[in-house]
Amino acid sequence: MPGNHLFIANRRTSSWSLRGWLAVKLADLDVADVVIPLTRPSPTPAIARVSPNRTLPYLEHDGARIWDSLAIVEYCAEIAPALWPADRIARAASRSIAAEMHAGFTGLRRSMWMNLGADFAGLGRTKEALADIARIEALWADTRARFGAGGPYLFGPVFCAADAMYAPVVARFLTWKPELTAASIAYCAAVRDHPLVAAWYDAAAREPDSWKLPEYETPPAA
Repeated sequence: MPGNHLFIANRRTSSWSLRGWLAVKLADLDVADVVIPLTRPSPTPAIARVSPNRTLPYLEHDGARIWDSLAIVEYCAEIAPALWPADRIARAASRSIAAEMHAGFTGLRRSMWMNLGADFAGLGRTKEALADIARIEALWADTRARFGAGGPYLFGPVFCAADAMYAPVVARFLTWKPELTAASIAYCAAVRDHPLVAAWYDAAAREPDSWKLPEYETPPAA
């Protein structure tokens, strides 16, 4: 498939696809979205045929091939440097919290997966997930206190790469509804209201039911 493309999986449940897609849209890259629905057992054959590591998102842009969400963020930031804060210290903090998201919070991922159309309120509150939530809330609060003056996002008025990395966490919180501070709830509302996030939700709502996977649609025991 020649040309510039961003290959993504189901918008309803693919958290990593959301991160890559947001970065590409924030950088205003001229690429076409290609959705490949996940199938079971994994890996999905159609994904394995196009992506070098058999996962999504995967970006092809002007001869570059990028197959990791954080790598896609960094590639987009080379084209649109405003994806990271201009200030050196703020930029270092932004990269650090983005990398922490990329590498960690496995308890939250396992117990509170992303599903934009579900309501799993009160469920998934394992010890590991709650520890991750506490860390995320502390991280958000510290970042907002140090760099967030003048706007609703982590680094102020501009929705940046760090916000893109945490957008799927916001989606998880909206689905699973753990107990959060008022500040975290306000941040989640701001991210959900961002036009790009709203557009992703709208597209997810239009996906056919045949794309749904039982493991993502079945809530855990209370």
